[in-house]
Amino acid sequence: MTAGRAGSAHCGATVRRVVADALARIPLQGAPVVGCSGGPDSLALLLAAHAVRADTVAAIVDHGLQPGSAERSQALATRLRERGIAAEVHPVVVTGSGGLEAAARRARYAALRAVRPGSPVLLGHTLDDQAETVLLGLGRGSGARSIAGMREWDEPWLRPLLGLRRAVVHAACGDLEPWSDPHNIDPRFTRARLRAEVLPLVEDVLPGATEALARTAAQLREDDEALSAWAARLRDEAESPAGLDVAVLRGAPAAVRRRVLRDWLCDVGITALTDAHLRSADALVGEWRGQGGPRLPGGLDLVRRDGRLSVQRFG
Repeated sequence: MTAGRAGSAHCGATVRRVVADALARIPLQGAPVVGCSGGPDSLALLLAAHAVRADTVAAIVDHGLQPGSAERSQALATRLRERGIAAEVHPVVVTGSGGLEAAARRARYAALRAVRPGSPVLLGHTLDDQAETVLLGLGRGSGARSIAGMREWDEPWLRPLLGLRRAVVHAACGDLEPWSDPHNIDPRFTRARLRAEVLPLVEDVLPGATEALARTAAQLREDDEALSAWAARLRDEAESPAGLDVAVLRGAPAAVRRRVLRDWLCDVGITALTDAHLRSADALVGEWRGQGGPRLPGGLDLVRRDGRLSVQRFG
C-alpha cells in the first residue's frame, strides 16, 4: 500500500470511528439519513455511516441553482446505488427572504427533515465549518448562542465530524471522486470568503486559531446550556396566562432574564427580535421607572401592568 493510500485508509478509519461513536450516543428510531451533496465532506460521512449501518440512506438535495444540477444529482445517486448504498434525489425550490444562502439552507433542511421522520439526519460539518460559524456569529454580534456554533446532536441533526479537520475528512473519500461546488468558492457568499480569505489570514497571524475557535464554541455551548436551563425554570415560575410576573424575574441576573424574555416572546409569535428589543424589554424588569415598553416586530407592544409583562397590539 502506498503512503497516500495508507493515509487515506487511516483517515477513513478515523471518520468511521467518530461516526460510530456519535450514532451510539443518540436514540436511534430509524435508519440514518445522510445529507449528501457529492462534495468531499458528505461523501466521506456517507461512506463511514454506511460502513457502520448498512441501512443508511443518502438524501441528495437538488437545489436547482446551477446548470446540470438535476443530471448531476441523478448521476450521484446512480454511483451510490452501484456501491450498495440506498440513494434518493429530492428536488427543491429555493425561494424566500434572507438571501440565496439562507433560502437554500431552509429548502435543504426542510427536504432532509421530511425524508424519514424520526430518523437522525447526518450532516458533514467539520471543525473548520465550526470555526467559520463562530466567526459569522462574532460578526453578527448576536450573543453566546450564535458564537456557540453548531451542536453535534440537535434533533434530528447529527454532526459527527465537528471534531475533525476538513483535510482529514477529505482524505477519507477513498476512490469516490467528490464534486467541487463552485458556490463554495464564490466570493458573493460570506462563508466562502471566510473560508478562502479570512481563516487562512487568522491562522497565519494566530496559528491554531481554527481549533481555538471550535474550543471556544464548545465552552460557550456548555455555559449557554446551563443558563438556558436556569431560564427555563425561572420562566415556569414566572409565567401565567396573564403574562410574566416581574417580581419573580427581578431577582435573577439580567442574562437569565433576557433568555426568559426572548424565549417567551418567540413562543407568542414574535420574530426578528434584536438585542435592543431584549434590553428594552429587560429594562421593564430591572430598571423600571414607569417607562413604556419597546415596540416589537409585528405591530405589538410589550406592556408592564399590575406587576406583569404582557404583549398587546398597539393602535
